[in-house]
Amino acid sequence: MPTRSGRLDRLSRSVLHLVTLGAELRERGIGLHVIEQGIDTSTVEGRAMFGMLSVLAELQRELIVANTNDGLASARACGRVGGRRPKLTADQAELAQQLYDAREKTVQQIADMFNVPRSTVYGHLDKTKTVPRQPKKNVKAKP
Repeated sequence: MPTRSGRLDRLSRSVLHLVTLGAELRERGIGLHVIEQGIDTSTVEGRAMFGMLSVLAELQRELIVANTNDGLASARACGRVGGRRPKLTADQAELAQQLYDAREKTVQQIADMFNVPRSTVYGHLDKTKTVPRQPKKNVKAKP
């Protein structure tokens, strides 16, 4: 009994996976009918078209990835940086690091000071210098 699908390129990310999937379906006696492209893998012609269109779908995906990467490289060359702007300025991040290292404030207190979540403060702390905090030990003087 044929199963129905919208588009072939939505079924898989690579030709190898599509071919493997097609072979597995054939072994189980399942025919695939791709509505938009008019492919029925229960026929020889349909299997041939399935193979050709799967190659074209992978080519199209690789071209999109290559064009995206070229666009990002071009933007970087023009000085543009992707992603969100940092919540803390460089000065604020430096102050947060100093307060954290000196153990003057907790991460929550630093976050409250800058009105940001704790995760933002952790994201701005220098991971090479920052060591996990241990509770302060109360040193009692011996009599």
